[in-house]
Amino acid sequence: MKIFFRIFILCFTLTCAAQTNVILDTDIDSDVDDVQALAMLHSYQKSGIIDLLGVVVTSSDSYSYQCVDAINTFYQRPDIPIGFLKQQETLDNLSKYTKQVSAAFPHDLTSITQTTESARVYRKLLMESEDNSVVIVTIGHLTSLQNLLQSEGDDISQLTGKELVEKKVKKWLCMGGTYPEGKEANFYRPDPASTIYCLENWNKEVVFCGWEVGNQILTGGAYLKFRLNKHNPVYLGYELYNNFAGRPAWDQVAIMLLDEAKISLYFDINHNGYVSVHEDGSNQWNSDKHLPNKHHAIVSIKENVDPNAIARTMDNLMLNVKLH
Repeated sequence: MKIFFRIFILCFTLTCAAQTNVILDTDIDSDVDDVQALAMLHSYQKSGIIDLLGVVVTSSDSYSYQCVDAINTFYQRPDIPIGFLKQQETLDNLSKYTKQVSAAFPHDLTSITQTTESARVYRKLLMESEDNSVVIVTIGHLTSLQNLLQSEGDDISQLTGKELVEKKVKKWLCMGGTYPEGKEANFYRPDPASTIYCLENWNKEVVFCGWEVGNQILTGGAYLKFRLNKHNPVYLGYELYNNFAGRPAWDQVAIMLLDEAKISLYFDINHNGYVSVHEDGSNQWNSDKHLPNKHHAIVSIKENVDPNAIARTMDNLMLNVKLH
C-alpha cells in the first residue's frame, strides 16, 4: 500500500510539473479561429498539459468578453479571470457570433463595469505566478501586451510591467506576421505601433506563427460539424460564421505549440534570424541575423506533413473533451 501511495504521489507530482501556465490574449470577434483556439486550451487543460491562468480580451467588440466567459463556463471553468481592453473610444458589435454565443450559453459577466482592465489582469496573474513559468499566447493585436509592458509599479507589485515579464514569463507565442515577409492583420490592424513597441521591448523568447502556416490548415468543416455536439459554443460559432465551410487555423497553430508532442510531429521552428516590423505593420524575417537580447523564432510545417492531418488533430481536440 505504501509503495502504491508513493507511486501515486510521484505520478501526480510529475503531471503537475509538466503543466505549462498560460495566459491567452485574444481579439475574439471578427474571425472564428479564436473560438476553437480557446476551446483547444480547455482541452489541453483537461488533459493536464496546461493550466489556463486567465484570458485577456483585446477587442473592440462589446460582447467579446461575455463570449469568452460563456465558453469558459461551458468548459466548466467559470472562475478563470478575464481582462478586457477598456481604454477604447468606442465599442461595437460587428461580430457574427459573440452576441449570439453570449445569449445562448450561461455566463456571469454581463457589463463592462464588471470587467478589469487587461493590463491589470496581466499584472495580477504574473505576480501570482512562479518565476519563469508563464507562457503568454497572443492571437490578436498587441495593445494589451504593450499596456502591460508600459505599466508602472502599483498595489499589485512594485515591479514595472517589463520587470514582471522578465521575472515571470518563460516564453511568448505570437500569432502575427507573414514570413519571410508580408503584412498581416494582427500586426497592422488597428494598432501597428503596439507591435513595434512590443518587439522592441521584449527580450525573452518569442515564437511567431505566421499567416502562411495557419492558412494551409482548414478546420471547422464537415468533419467537425457532424461530430461535435450542437449544444457547444464552438459549434454555434462556426455555424454562424460560415456554416462550417471551413476556416484557416491561424490562431490554433499558436495554441498547438503548447503541446511538445505535436511540435515534434508537425512543425519546424527556425531560430536563425529575427523579426522586424515597419511603421505600417508590415514585417520581415531577417534570416541568419541576430540582435542582442532578441530570441526570435518562426514556425513552419514539416516538409512531409499533410496540413489536413494537423486540422484533423485540432478538430479532434474538440471532440475528445470530457465535460463530466
